[in-house]
Amino acid sequence: MLKGIKPLAIFADVYENFPDVVVRYLRCFDRCVLAGRLTKRDFVIPLAIPNRPEVRGIHRIYYTLPGEEWRVDEMMALMQRAGGWSPAREREFGSLLGYTDWQNDVWAQRFPYQPT
Repeated sequence: MLKGIKPLAIFADVYENFPDVVVRYLRCFDRCVLAGRLTKRDFVIPLAIPNRPEVRGIHRIYYTLPGEEWRVDEMMALMQRAGGWSPAREREFGSLLGYTDWQNDVWAQRFPYQPT
């Protein structure tokens, strides 16, 4: 992504819980945002889990190449779509991240979909 090849990157974790190593990457990406090489959208999805008060939400940060911001909206819609995960959704996820058909094929072969 930082080389300008992939159009979308996503970082996600429990709100206020990104590990230090990820925070370092985020700083690197943020410098690219300040330089105009990337755009950033930052979301916290509130979440309440019984007996887990420390989990207040899921934090997702999306970075895109300029002109590729539409991918964030499509990715958010994919993640919120009703129904379970499927091979088709996995392929759409990969395509939104910028992977080609053959790369999605390799992923599907190496990590076949197994419903839970």
